[in-house]
Amino acid sequence: MKSEWNGRWALVTGASAGIGKAFARELSSLGTHLILTARRGDRLQELAAELRSKHKIDTKIVEADLAEPSAPKEIFRFTKELGIAVDLLINNAGFGQYGEFPSVDPRRLLDMVQVNCTAVVHLTRLFLPDMMARRRGDVLIVASTVAFQAVPYISTYAASKVFDLFLAEGLAEEMKPHGIRVCALCPGSTESEFHEAAGHPSHARRRSESAEKVAKTGLRALAAGKSYVISGLGNYLGAHSERLVPRRLVTRIAASMFRPRP
Repeated sequence: MKSEWNGRWALVTGASAGIGKAFARELSSLGTHLILTARRGDRLQELAAELRSKHKIDTKIVEADLAEPSAPKEIFRFTKELGIAVDLLINNAGFGQYGEFPSVDPRRLLDMVQVNCTAVVHLTRLFLPDMMARRRGDVLIVASTVAFQAVPYISTYAASKVFDLFLAEGLAEEMKPHGIRVCALCPGSTESEFHEAAGHPSHARRRSESAEKVAKTGLRALAAGKSYVISGLGNYLGAHSERLVPRRLVTRIAASMFRPRP
């Protein structure tokens, strides 16, 4: 991958674990300066120190919870106060929750929409005007392969990722005349803390890709000017083969895979 972000600044949300951490490590190896944000400040401190030492880059951390509506403005204000021009925004933070819809805590569902959708819109809206003024910039939004179908028992999560995919694809065309690239990264099951945090049972999990492979796939697609990319050949074939089958049947098959077992 060419180092087009060498010496520039990237903001990575959800950087304390999983794909977000993999993004930070990959970008730092390319010489990119990093603003890392997540809820767990201790993890961010540890990661920032590791990357500074290993790759001689500059790192800043912002401890923030994107479930709080004020968090995107606080992150944006932080970059402004330091005079940092963010050339790459990676909207990676997100979470899911497994279970029958009426059994899930309503606060958990609403926070999911806030983090997975509203915060993505808010952060992107805050950083795009400066990118447009410079006529350069990149935005990567982490969606999912579940964006291509309804998935019972993680219905809200799947719906939030449809939103992310369509937002990225629409913005990719809007921003093209301004010299800005926007891409949605759609990973399938990935080695991370996501499944445990979401309460996914073992029977609903598939073979996982590494977070490092997923991060590299997303950055390569963004650099190539793609509006979306599905990580993994099997995931790609699975997502697009669903278009050949009635949607109701696809949803029934997904329900049989994710339905809670005794």
